[in-house]
Parts: sequence; C-alpha cells; structure tokens
Amino acid sequence: MRILLPGAGGQVGGELVRTLAPLGEVHAFDRAALDLADPDALVAACRAVNPALIVNAAAYTAVDRAESEPALAEAVNGRAPGILAEQARRLGAVLVHYSTDYVFDGRRRRPYREDDPVRPLNAYGRSKLSGERAIAQAGCRHLVLRTSWVYGPRGRNFLLTMRALAASRDEVGVVDDQRGAPTSSLFLADATARALAAIPREGVPSGIYHLSAAGETTWAGFARAIFARSAARGLPAPRVRPITTAQFPTPARRPRYSVLSHTRFEAAFGFAPGAWEAQLDECLRRLDGP
Repeated sequence: MRILLPGAGGQVGGELVRTLAPLGEVHAFDRAALDLADPDALVAACRAVNPALIVNAAAYTAVDRAESEPALAEAVNGRAPGILAEQARRLGAVLVHYSTDYVFDGRRRRPYREDDPVRPLNAYGRSKLSGERAIAQAGCRHLVLRTSWVYGPRGRNFLLTMRALAASRDEVGVVDDQRGAPTSSLFLADATARALAAIPREGVPSGIYHLSAAGETTWAGFARAIFARSAARGLPAPRVRPITTAQFPTPARRPRYSVLSHTRFEAAFGFAPGAWEAQLDECLRRLDGP
C-alpha cells in the first residue's frame, strides 16, 4: 500500500513516518517539499504517488497568529484538506485528517461528543472546521480525528516551552481556568496506525472521531505535572503560579472547557486512549531516557 504523508516534518507527522511504515510504502513530504497552501502542488503529489491512503499531518497551528493571518490559515487548514479529499475520492483512497477541540466554544461541562454543536471562538478553529466540512463534502472515505493540546519531543509546544522556561525562572505563571486533555504526538501517531490496522474488512463509517488523551487538567495542572517529573530527574522545576485567562490575554480566544469524549472511537476501533499522565511519562522518557 502506498501512503502519502504531508506534514512529515511536524510534531505528529514526524512520528507517523515511523508508525505508518509497517502498513505500507510511506511517501513523506515536509513543508519544504509540499506546501499545503499550493493547490497545484497538492494535486501533483497525489497523482505522482497514487496512494491508497493519505494521512494529512500538515496544518497551520499558530493559534494566535491565525488572528492576523486568517487567509493563510484557511488555505492550509480549510482549502487544502478539501483538495486532498477530492483527490482521495478520485483515486479511491482513504483520507485521515487531524482536527481540533477548538471547533467548540467551551460552554459545556462534560466531554464533547462528535455530534455536539460546533462554534469556534477563533480563526484557527474556524479554519479547522472549514477543513472538516470540505472533507465531508468531497465524498471520499475518510477519518477526521479531532484531538487536543498536542505536544511532543519535537517542534514548538507547551511541554518544550515549560522546560525551556524552567532553565531561567523560579516561578512560572500559567493559566488555570482552561480545561482540556494534553495529548502526546507519540500517542497520536501510534493510535492512528493502530486504528488503521484494526479497520475491519467492511471498513468503519466515514466521519469524525475524537482521539485525545483520557482525563483532563488545566494548563497549570499540566505544568505542575511536567515540573514534578523534572524534579524527580534532578532537572530545574520552578513553582507554578496559577493565573486566569484574563491575566494572560492572547489575540485568539480559547474555550474554557474542551475535553473530548472517546466513546465513538473506542467502539469503532476497539481500544481506549491512555491517561494524559501516562502519555507525558512516555514522552519524557523519549526526551530524557528511562
């Protein structure tokens, strides 16, 4: 099976190169090799590879910068997935695409289900929702995997930011009134490959599935967990000072609550996501060793 993997240089894409290899011949493209903002390049790559599976790990993920670059965010997160979906339909391929908890407005106080109303609060969320809808409209076989608070051992993310700050600060102020599930890129890549391998002969219904870590915390709780594990390894571990969203204003509004329900994913693929704490431990082992 030939697999097209845009976004191979990113947090999730870099791990997918490894986890998808047992499933077929992976044709991996980073941003320099395949710019999702270039529709002609996307079509050319699909026709050159002729894949049976497209796993789109590429995305515009700069949530705050998207407020000032909405057209670019829409091109990468909205228009490009639609083009990939159209090519998947033409080739008879399956498309896997990643979306976000930020399609929700955060007003609920129980985990969001796939069929809950969507109402993104920021340009990033709107662009990701646009991509979801473009894929559905194209009519290809597809899995849209909504996830949340992604971090990992590479790229720019909350975990690596906290570890960098720890080297120079005794105290770090972190938002404590937004709740979600920190989700490791290692887990996402492993779970994606495992789900694809578990698809029965008759397939699973195309659509949206929530795939994030189990459990929930705040950004401040996540930071405390990071620093507690750092301290146990003899690394710098500053104090966490909880602050409110109002005390840390950002260009993009975030949902106060964006925990995702995994019931549909578990029923379709036969396994449940692990706890966010366990995913953090695994990621730190990759960074620091046992």
